[in-house]
Amino acid sequence: MPVTWEVVHPQRLVMVRTQGVLRLKDLEQYFDAMITNDLMLYARLFDATDCEPDFSDHDILMLGARMSAYAVLGKRGPLAFVASRDAVRHVIARYLNLSDNSVRPAAVFDSLREARAWLEQQRGISF
Repeated sequence: MPVTWEVVHPQRLVMVRTQGVLRLKDLEQYFDAMITNDLMLYARLFDATDCEPDFSDHDILMLGARMSAYAVLGKRGPLAFVASRDAVRHVIARYLNLSDNSVRPAAVFDSLREARAWLEQQRGISF
């Protein structure tokens, strides 16, 4: 499975990991799980260091539309991405540009350590 996650309820945190080829359907399943499990307010640490993004321009627009729809649900938890490859960073940047991030802070980092430190600052989460 290209997207896996672990929920840490005491810290209101979702640890997400991607591996291999990542497509729109994989992220749609992930987003559906976040909604149905009422996790949108949780902070998310999204480790994308081991994925190979396979998104068309249309796929990115669909992700942006989905995020706009989620914006009406209210506030969302902070989102920290970890990505080292330019191709992955490019997809993340496009996603963030199309998402309404005024209701949640989001940032991209080179390492899990940096991402965790930032999330700790955002939400007072300790790992």
